[in-house]
Amino acid sequence: MSSKVNMLICFFMLHLWAAASVTENKIGIYEIKKGDFSVKVTNYGARIISVLLPDKHGKVGDVVLGYDTIEEYKNDTSSFGAIVGRVANRISGAQFTLNGTLYRLIANDGKNTLHGGPKGFSHVVWKVSKYVKDGSHPHITLTYHSADGEEGFPGDLLVSVTYALKDPYKLRVVMKAKALNKATPVNLAQHTYWNLGGHDSGDILSNDIQIFGSLITLLDQHLIPTGEIAPVKNTPYDFLKPRKVGSQFNKLQNGYDIYYALENTEKLKPMAIVHDKKSGRVMNLQASAPGVQFYTSNTLQKKGKGGYVYQPYSALCLETQGYSDAVNHPNFPSTIVTPKKSYFHKMLYTFSIKKY
Repeated sequence: MSSKVNMLICFFMLHLWAAASVTENKIGIYEIKKGDFSVKVTNYGARIISVLLPDKHGKVGDVVLGYDTIEEYKNDTSSFGAIVGRVANRISGAQFTLNGTLYRLIANDGKNTLHGGPKGFSHVVWKVSKYVKDGSHPHITLTYHSADGEEGFPGDLLVSVTYALKDPYKLRVVMKAKALNKATPVNLAQHTYWNLGGHDSGDILSNDIQIFGSLITLLDQHLIPTGEIAPVKNTPYDFLKPRKVGSQFNKLQNGYDIYYALENTEKLKPMAIVHDKKSGRVMNLQASAPGVQFYTSNTLQKKGKGGYVYQPYSALCLETQGYSDAVNHPNFPSTIVTPKKSYFHKMLYTFSIKKY
């Protein structure tokens, strides 16, 4: 084969690679829709950017906080709607030891690492591998290849998330991750800020919430787990029976930001139920994770969709995930995945209406 032909082939392959790279790195907004139920997702951070649902009067409203433009999501520091990882929540001292090797991460929460680091998975462009907008099975699958050493974590990791709509008013989220060559910690979470009254309806303190966790992980002043697991009984953290989010705020320092430990099984199980009486909307959350982080947007101060200013307690987050800082607490269930043991995390949101 002549050198000229070789050069042409190389040029052609380079052109194809460049075109593919541009396609994969293009940021877009994708809607999946089933009747008057729709979810919009962007591949920037694999984020949910809107969820449209009817209220008890039939009026459709957007029940998640967010922004109007992708540029605003690029500057976001609150993880609005994102898949956070490799490791959601905090890693103390921005370091951990695995198989005898000390790994130093990037600290972005004081001396600690939060949600995978300053970039994490929420500030990267994911590839759209499957997309069906409507019909009987609307869904979108996004994938990301996290390189060895990214944000300090070991090993190459392939990650995917699928958002799918089911009848009636069900949103299924499936997160998967496969370690390609090294053991590594993985703890993904979906970080949508929910306000069932509508993203611009004020605070969520009057929402009724039930959380099916009887245990919490105790925290130090930097929100790092001490390693102790304690019962919620006779504390402001007891939501085993439904009550208003803000009913015991007077006993707290600054709202809720706490991990509830449930069963450590891979089965789908009840996590929480939220009811906004004014709109009638109800959100029932099930997941296969061993627990859920309950966060009431305690320090939120952002200009969001339509110029509306989100204040503290404008939304709540229910981030199903593994135990925070598990890499530094041998008594917590392991969050380590290996080439022989992959990661799987399923969530199911079921929305409904109570008219009374």
